[in-house]
Amino acid sequence: MAKIIAVTNQKGGVGKTTTSVNLAASLAAAKRKVLLIDMDPQGNAAMGCGVVKEESKYSSCELLLEEVPVAETIIHNQEIGFDIIPGNGDLTAAEVQLMDAPHRERRLADALLQVKNNYDYILIDCPPSLNMLTLNAMVAANSVLIPMQCEYYALEGLSALMATLKNIREAVNPGLHLEGILRTMFDNRSRLTKDVSDQLMEYFGDKVFRTCVPRNIRLAEAPSHGVPVLMYDKASRGAVAYIALAGEMIRKEKQS
Repeated sequence: MAKIIAVTNQKGGVGKTTTSVNLAASLAAAKRKVLLIDMDPQGNAAMGCGVVKEESKYSSCELLLEEVPVAETIIHNQEIGFDIIPGNGDLTAAEVQLMDAPHRERRLADALLQVKNNYDYILIDCPPSLNMLTLNAMVAANSVLIPMQCEYYALEGLSALMATLKNIREAVNPGLHLEGILRTMFDNRSRLTKDVSDQLMEYFGDKVFRTCVPRNIRLAEAPSHGVPVLMYDKASRGAVAYIALAGEMIRKEKQS
């Protein structure tokens, strides 16, 4: 049965989509069966996998509105090695429609029951806010992976996100736990980066991944080519970092 991980942070620009796409590719390269779900109305995760949003027949919007079964929304992408449920601007409208819908926060969890046994990992790329889309992801998930930059404001946002995780665990998903915190856009020459990183390690201990994702031009260029960085430049520092992250997660899984 799949391990379902919501990749989330209420702060934008921290590398959620980059992490979702490249972790999916790295896990797939390690012979794991992976499904990536794009729950962001911007649809950037799908685009980063070469999916043209406008040409996709169905998206995660139809899934949440229960208009089609989950199997019809999945795109099997042989080239990049994992499956995708794309997202697009319709998700904004879906969120409004869900406000008064029954079981509104469980739509994604219920839909995934049909395919959980087909995968080792299901990664959900969340929008940069706590809304009905993120709530659906966190209710469906076993755990939460938090990408964050090592800067002062990121620490402020992290405390709010941890409070949200606690509230969701108490209210609707008691099994939800913190998968880990991933330090992104890491610059080890910066004193602030080192100070914030030390604070994270002190407070969260082994919940902070040893892997750090550096600032890397290849990571930034890969989405414009519609492929994960592993396919764009597998020797780049960004690709090496996400391969290391996948390895770290798999080792933790075997130890637990």
